Amino acid sequence: MKTIEVVAALLCQDDHFLICRRPAHKARAGLYEFPGGKVEPGETPDEALQRECLEELSIMADIGCPVADVCHSYPDLTIHLTLYAATIPSGEPQAIEHDDLQWITADQLDNYSFCPADVAFHDAIRNLMKTK
Repeated sequence: MKTIEVVAALLCQDDHFLICRRPAHKARAGLYEFPGGKVEPGETPDEALQRECLEELSIMADIGCPVADVCHSYPDLTIHLTLYAATIPSGEPQAIEHDDLQWITADQLDNYSFCPADVAFHDAIRNLMKTK
């Protein structure tokens, strides 16, 4: 099975970051994830993440450094997922592609059910948020 390159944003405001719940019509429905998506041919990871933030949340995002990455195999695909630190220079995220958006702290991660690949980022996020 081919591995798909996927990028996600850790959109931070103060000590909170944005998580999004997948809607009923998508694979892994009802699970939370960090916003993002597939890197299309000819795109850099930064370009893909900026495009996905605009399409999914109707925001412009400033993309920073990678926070963590993971390879994960789902029954239907294998992904290489990289999580990037990001900020929102202006605007308010809208739930265009998701059925719920939440601003949470690192202490609240265990209160939400995440897609398995995204769970791999929890320790890195906790460590990052301790340094803020």
